[in-house]
Amino acid sequence: MHTQAPQGQLLADWTPPPHPPAGLTLEGKHIRLDPLEADDHAADLFAAFSGHDALWDYMPYGPFSSASAYHRWVKDHQGRNDPVFFALTDTATGHAVGVASYLRITPDSGSIEVGHICLSPALQRTPAATEAMFLMMDWAFRAGYRRYEWKCNALNLPSRRAAQRLGFSYEGIFRNHTVSKGRNRDTAWFSVIDSEWPALREAFAAWLAPANFDATGQQRERLSDLSQLVRAASDPGL
Repeated sequence: MHTQAPQGQLLADWTPPPHPPAGLTLEGKHIRLDPLEADDHAADLFAAFSGHDALWDYMPYGPFSSASAYHRWVKDHQGRNDPVFFALTDTATGHAVGVASYLRITPDSGSIEVGHICLSPALQRTPAATEAMFLMMDWAFRAGYRRYEWKCNALNLPSRRAAQRLGFSYEGIFRNHTVSKGRNRDTAWFSVIDSEWPALREAFAAWLAPANFDATGQQRERLSDLSQLVRAASDPGL
């Protein structure tokens, strides 16, 4: 007698989400994400990154020797279907201060990744940086994606800490995953899934609320404490 093997949950009402549309712009209180364009953003970004070569330590490209070299790189990567690059613009100054992208976009599986994150020192450790990550995640889940991924070099502990702070659950290390700049790369994998997003979205809203910051701009509650309540697994390497 045949006994049916265990099966995954039937997704009777699920349909594949759309690919991020051309020209997608995301705007918050502190940050705006626009499609990355060399003529609009490369000069600002090169100036923001200049003198901080460590930003490129775990990236597959960079550092760039000149403004023209960075302009060429942006020109070659703008307007692509995957990755979809954004320039992160400080709404207070109007200057681009960082880059991020959607990549490995797989609507048929409902999976999308955030990556190519390069935040200038002016953007790091600010509400604007957190808001940028929130806006990208929020768009993905509102669009109908089921899984939102973060991957990084396993040696990149700041990136692993950032993923955990933002509510991503640790999923493990892919050994000998790829080669980057001639070196082996083991890759740490993290994700947020759709069932976790409502509670995590509330955590972001609570952290980003003006009431969470005192008169000097210091946070009252840490996002890592709020997101810990949502994460399915913590990173044992931290």
